[in-house]
Amino acid sequence: MYLDTPTAQPTPLILESLPVPANFEEREFPRRSRQQIDLILLTIEALDIGGSEAILSVAKELELQGIIKNRVTLWRLRCTNPMRRYSQRHSLTVVEAKALVLIACNLARRMTVLIRQLLLAYQQLSEKQLSVEHHFRLSYFLERFRKHFRSRMNSRRSGVIAYSSDEKLNELAIALLGQLLFCTGTSGIQRFWTSLFDGEI
Repeated sequence: MYLDTPTAQPTPLILESLPVPANFEEREFPRRSRQQIDLILLTIEALDIGGSEAILSVAKELELQGIIKNRVTLWRLRCTNPMRRYSQRHSLTVVEAKALVLIACNLARRMTVLIRQLLLAYQQLSEKQLSVEHHFRLSYFLERFRKHFRSRMNSRRSGVIAYSSDEKLNELAIALLGQLLFCTGTSGIQRFWTSLFDGEI
């Protein structure tokens, strides 16, 4: 009788749509980029009450469950964000980063209408010099974002201290909403992926 030996899982073809800079495979995924990916996912969770489940659901739809197997795996990958309360010392692999980017952009596309509505509401309130409390849906999103950020990030880290006030966190949330909208456009996935290396978004 022959025992079955484990075989390496083939890399999902969808990941090949995201090019990697020359000689990058051997390097650690950028610290800023790990932070950016997690914050984008945090914004999605603030938009959608079932955000965590949606992330796992899309991973399955895109046949990425071999990379993001369950909640524990997802939590471990997101804790590579150095701002996290329980930050992991290891980095993301390129394959893991690609999977998270594909999931985030696919979810953003499904929320395009909502994202546009919230950004428009914010612009109109700003022009009228009104507070965000004048728009229930926007106020609710910002409240959820602040709650998620404060419960998951390490308040002693300098990058987190910069967002100690509600005002600063609201500004961050709106900026991330703009980046999510950027991800929904033509070639948005590729452009967001490229920005993780060159700092442009």
